[in-house]
Amino acid sequence: MNRRNCLNFATTLFCSALLATPALALEAPKERPILTVSGAIAEKNAGDKARFDMKMIEALPQHSFTTSTPWYDKPVKFTGPLLSDVLAAVKASGTSISAVAINDYKISIPMADAADHGVLVARLINDQPIPVREKGPLFVVYPFDKSAELRTSKFYERSIWQLKALEVK
Repeated sequence: MNRRNCLNFATTLFCSALLATPALALEAPKERPILTVSGAIAEKNAGDKARFDMKMIEALPQHSFTTSTPWYDKPVKFTGPLLSDVLAAVKASGTSISAVAINDYKISIPMADAADHGVLVARLINDQPIPVREKGPLFVVYPFDKSAELRTSKFYERSIWQLKALEVK
């Protein structure tokens, strides 16, 4: 077998293995759920919804950025999964997200923001878990220092803290 045939054979074998492997389903939370995602989602683990506990949020790829905000005196480091990764985990499709806080505050976030701005669902502030009394346990936050466009009330209002639910529309 020559090198080219060997590569074609290996590629075919690899692709066949991938296609034969079933997609991993979203497991049910083992601890108290902290985030519920509903609406236009294909991956569910609780009836017509997807629920996440903190360990499930921690298992998603983690990202960090440090940014100034209107809520803190100095720049703060935020860590958590990208909003786009949370949406990908539930196979979301739509154009907007209704985000709801523990106190039932609601805000609409365009789906495009997740991809365009690197929005985080922060679970840590300065490497520490975020208590409910400090805007936690989850905080949707934009990298405000990335561009002047993000340092406006439009984007500050979309940064919802004490996040409990996302409805994809």
